[in-house]
Amino acid sequence: MTDPYLEHRRLLFATAYQMLGSVAEAEDVLQDAWLTWNAADRAAIRHPKAYLVRTVTNLSLNRLTSTRATRETYVGPWLPEPLLTAPDAAQETEMADTVSTALLVVLETLSPVERAVFLLREVFGYSHAEIADILERPEPTVRQIAHRAREHVQARRPRFDSDPAEREKVTARFIAACAGGDLGAVMEVLAPDVTLWSDGGGKVTAARRPLLGPDHVARWMLGVLAKPESAGGVMRPAPINGELGVLFTIQGLPAGALTFDLVDGRIQNLRMQVNPDKLGGLAAGSGH
Repeated sequence: MTDPYLEHRRLLFATAYQMLGSVAEAEDVLQDAWLTWNAADRAAIRHPKAYLVRTVTNLSLNRLTSTRATRETYVGPWLPEPLLTAPDAAQETEMADTVSTALLVVLETLSPVERAVFLLREVFGYSHAEIADILERPEPTVRQIAHRAREHVQARRPRFDSDPAEREKVTARFIAACAGGDLGAVMEVLAPDVTLWSDGGGKVTAARRPLLGPDHVARWMLGVLAKPESAGGVMRPAPINGELGVLFTIQGLPAGALTFDLVDGRIQNLRMQVNPDKLGGLAAGSGH
């Protein structure tokens, strides 16, 4: 029989990744969960899947609580680590709708416990009673947290268009405009109230504050692409966090990822991840 840990590994990774917004930290949590699972008395575990989900959730909760202070002192905007979700790299269909960068950014505004309850309830479909058991909290408390977290996320989740064909067309136009260094063409693809966040973590060129407006965003983007360190770079469409985005590679290696919301056929809420420490999830065949 398949080991339950291996059988449910994709679910466990999804749980940890959505809790932490970090591929590397999610892998660390899964390693710790594997050690816990191996040391456990299997005969005493009646429901292996529930045991594993509880283990991963609580390990993630502990890690998120301890890393919040680090994120508060982070250089520039903090964005989640992008994850390549190409079907040939991993069968991500069950995760695609719930790992969008937009959702992960909103989840960052929840407390660790709110985040855990929201994900277990809204994404993974656990009952309030099951969540109460996982988190060892009274069920009425879990219900209150779930309600508060759901309202919080709904109020902050951006509105966007979800037509794949439109997204594919706009992505191609954006890449062509950037590759041609055409300021006007880049601006035409951007929404009037576009905002760009770029996460370099103090390691590479990135804007320390959000950039506002098509002119400012387009000029900054083209300026970055014109820098010597961007020489030889290639932009191409890629499925990132469950939706089409832009992968930037230099000599075949991931150097950045762009994800965005599409509103009325134009790019809004452009998120640019270029911190080299956060690009591990962009390698093809990363196995998630």
